[in-house]
Amino acid sequence: MFKNPSATIFPVPSKMPVSSPVLSKVLVANRGEIAVRVIRACREMGIATVAVYSELDRNALHVRMADEAHALGGQTASESYLNTEAILDVIERTGADGVHPGYGFFSENADFARAITARSVLFIGPDPEAIEVMGDKISARQAAERVGVRGVPGTTDLITDPAQVRAFGAEHGYPVAIKAAYGGGGRGMKVVADESLVEEAIESAQREALSYFGRDEIYMERYLAKPRHVEVQVLADRHGNCVYLGTRDCSAQRRHQKLIEEAPAAGIDPEILVAMGEAAVRVARGCDYVNAGTVEFLYEDGDFYYLEMNTRLQVEHPATEMITGIDLVEQQLRVAAGEALPFSQDDIEISGHAVEVRINAEDPAEGAFLPSPGPITGLRAPSGYGTRWDGGYEAGDEISQFYDNLVGKLICWGKDRPTAIARTLRALDELQVDGVATTIDADAVILSHPDFAALAHSTKWVEETLDLTGVKSSPASAPPTADAEPMVPRNIDVEVNGQRYAVRMWVPEAAPAAAVAPSSGGAKRPPRASSAKSGGGGSGDVIVPMQGTIVKVLVAVGDTVETGDPIVVLEAMKMENNVCAETAGTVAAVRVGEGDSVGGGDVVAVIQ
Repeated sequence: MFKNPSATIFPVPSKMPVSSPVLSKVLVANRGEIAVRVIRACREMGIATVAVYSELDRNALHVRMADEAHALGGQTASESYLNTEAILDVIERTGADGVHPGYGFFSENADFARAITARSVLFIGPDPEAIEVMGDKISARQAAERVGVRGVPGTTDLITDPAQVRAFGAEHGYPVAIKAAYGGGGRGMKVVADESLVEEAIESAQREALSYFGRDEIYMERYLAKPRHVEVQVLADRHGNCVYLGTRDCSAQRRHQKLIEEAPAAGIDPEILVAMGEAAVRVARGCDYVNAGTVEFLYEDGDFYYLEMNTRLQVEHPATEMITGIDLVEQQLRVAAGEALPFSQDDIEISGHAVEVRINAEDPAEGAFLPSPGPITGLRAPSGYGTRWDGGYEAGDEISQFYDNLVGKLICWGKDRPTAIARTLRALDELQVDGVATTIDADAVILSHPDFAALAHSTKWVEETLDLTGVKSSPASAPPTADAEPMVPRNIDVEVNGQRYAVRMWVPEAAPAAAVAPSSGGAKRPPRASSAKSGGGGSGDVIVPMQGTIVKVLVAVGDTVETGDPIVVLEAMKMENNVCAETAGTVAAVRVGEGDSVGGGDVVAVIQ
């Protein structure tokens, strides 16, 4: 019997005043739906917000919602959202007294947190020392072991030689997981099935880790056969209080990245869940953790193993909010401002069940999950009892190949798990995203499957068991609108109250320089035609299915290849994808090199 259904939809009343006594202006060092989420929480608390943006995001939703917005310059993450000096300059110019990093980018970067606090600005997250301990996955394992929490069998040494992986595989068996030492969320993680793939996995893991986290150190551990991924949300303040807010099951994954999350984890002995929660608190206390964080475990056959601690807000935090009625972003802001938690462990009540679905701009492609960047020509979010949509885009916005492809998150609450699943399926049926391919159809297949209902799935179930034959998504085409015109920057002289200024403006490409008016902010590039399938449908042309960057060419002219052999490695939306041959033969031409940018439908090689 659930106790308080309204608490799962509306936050419980806080014991603290609505406004924060310390924070007056928060800079959100992120983009997309998490930036929007933080801006909304700040607005509710009477805190002004500052958005930062790249050239590609100058008209983004988070920019439109913030009280003020400042350009970082550049297009890629490294040129913009990972440009420390540019962000510090904005902090200085705006007088922001707090910085919320969201997740990804600088959220788990101790040097960035230290640079913020050195300017007497509050970093809305843990102390740099805790980020260093838990951000380095090796020292994090050691910290967990010191408080009696055991991890998955693995090493505490960085991988510097492929021989280390082969020796570990010989001792513990394959598969072996190679993981980014300074990252999480499945980025920079590769699974080695046998010793012949060691070098390739190391190179790929290092490339992804460097691209997403700015560091390429890697380590390894045993890859469990069929585990469930269970995590515990923790919250700690500077007054010695630390609580856990239930559990989440994140086992429905592809490429080690989550598709669907649930709260609480179902079908596990309650005593084990309590043990997990207490272990998570021990881990947090062991590194003097403050603010919101998540301790992740792998669960298999009645045992659980410490996996890692994410020293930030998780993508799936709304699922916990729905079952506890606690606004986690509000609590982050209050804890950063020095307030004590307004509740103890005994006050935490879990009510009902919540399901969160990540809606990604990807074509399920019968299990291949291919990124699908492009303009969103239409978006209709679902609504109804117990239904929440956390989105980072609106119709007219564009999803870039340079960033994560998360469109938004659908979160549904029910009085029990079957109700929550049924409500989520209803909401998915209402959800409409036009212009890009999405994972909506694949999500519906997962939620409707008997294995999912019976909790018989694991972290490998989507890729190894789930049949997605025929499940595809094509971006709906739409004719260009009259104002769908490329925008370009121009330096223009303007006069304000008799004083002359030189300004830089984004204007329609065709506009004459002498007669430029400010843009309305809604113009977008015309949508591309639908992407071709990788490999050219059985022809000798090897075609890339999406925009991206070639990070590795795997063949040379004259090489003999078989059907299914990888030809190039394409990075799109921070993920590496093998583009494979769909016919056997001899490589007659290679038309790209490492570092080249390509568009969907481009021919990168020819096989005779």
